[in-house]
Amino acid sequence: MSQWEGIEEFVAVADSESFTKAALALDTSVAQISRRLSALEARLGVKLVHRTTRRVSVTDVGLGYAEHCRMLLDGLAEAEREVTESHSLPIGRLRITAPTTYGESVIAPLLMEFIALYPQLELDLQLSNDRLDLIADKFDIAIRIGELPDSSLIARKLSERQQYVCASPGYIAEQGEVLHPSQLADCDCLLSSSSTWRFLENNKKLNLTMRGSFRCNSGNVLTAAALQGKGVVQLPDFYVASHIENNYLIELLPDYRCEREPIWALYPQNRHLSPKVKMAIEFLSVKLAQGTLPSN
Repeated sequence: MSQWEGIEEFVAVADSESFTKAALALDTSVAQISRRLSALEARLGVKLVHRTTRRVSVTDVGLGYAEHCRMLLDGLAEAEREVTESHSLPIGRLRITAPTTYGESVIAPLLMEFIALYPQLELDLQLSNDRLDLIADKFDIAIRIGELPDSSLIARKLSERQQYVCASPGYIAEQGEVLHPSQLADCDCLLSSSSTWRFLENNKKLNLTMRGSFRCNSGNVLTAAALQGKGVVQLPDFYVASHIENNYLIELLPDYRCEREPIWALYPQNRHLSPKVKMAIEFLSVKLAQGTLPSN
């Protein structure tokens, strides 16, 4: 008798406390369940379940043995999934959430490229600046920026982003050179929802509260205002990098750039990642690493 024989039947009986329900779960007969379980008990020399005409209950010895057997069956199922899926292509619905603007300008174009490679994949991309609940909302992946709160989620760092302080050449010519963050108090600052701008001075964090007559929660609008010479702005690279490269905007205070912010892919704890999740994360990681931004 194989050491595996009867284990699946025993666990099914232990879980359901019923030979009939175990037979239904395993798509077999009650007689087969009974024979396999009796043979297992005979091999082990112990009683695993108590049988009466009304109910089935697991013995104390059987309870401990059932826990070990469940782990064995889970391990076997995991090994089989890895073998069968190791070379499989991503299929089904891939549900991802990302911050709104970063998702629009960076993540969405990359994911469109990704799903074009795999016709059997369906993309459900939800853009929101709210930190949506991956488990409750059934997301496969969440893209997050910055420091992460403690959680049970797995986090993989995909890339980093840099904040730049910049203004148009015309504004700088009119306003004059800015050599220290404190001089921004004399500038027209274009503000987002936060008035705090971050810098590093002698490797120490320097956070300053800015003032300005123009405020908007859209980075695209703030970029457009800076291009029109309305003032100085601090924005992430994906808004202003190309404008800096083309000299439509000039970076100010490069020696005081704040620390780069990490960009993460978060996903629920699973011992085995499906091909669609694993390959999507790897694709984003590779593509984001290839990005060309102003050098530090």
